[in-house]
Amino acid sequence: QVQMVESGGGLVQAGGSLRLSCVVSESSFDLYHMAWYRQAPGKQRELVADITSGRSTNYPDSVKGRFTISRDNAKNAVYLYLQMNRLKPEDTAVYYCRIWGGILDAWGQGTQVTVSS
Repeated sequence: QVQMVESGGGLVQAGGSLRLSCVVSESSFDLYHMAWYRQAPGKQRELVADITSGRSTNYPDSVKGRFTISRDNAKNAVYLYLQMNRLKPEDTAVYYCRIWGGILDAWGQGTQVTVSS
């Protein structure tokens, strides 16, 4: 069973920065596609950024130029990061990491990000 642990959420003022982290408990998962999603109250879950095993990245226009996704492989673990700069109140949501490929599709438990105006 995949273990995924997210951290780094919190309360920040508009214009500030946060860095989210997600640790996946198996180094072979570096071969898989990974992404960050978010879900605000009353809204559908949406893609924030994704990154392939070859480190190609993709962002929606709402976060392009402000958010940066990255990943790193270490002994027995894969790390996924989301650097969020120039945060806006509309970025407030629960942020989830996801890893998938083949029959695998796993999500983290989510971490709350709140941006005050």
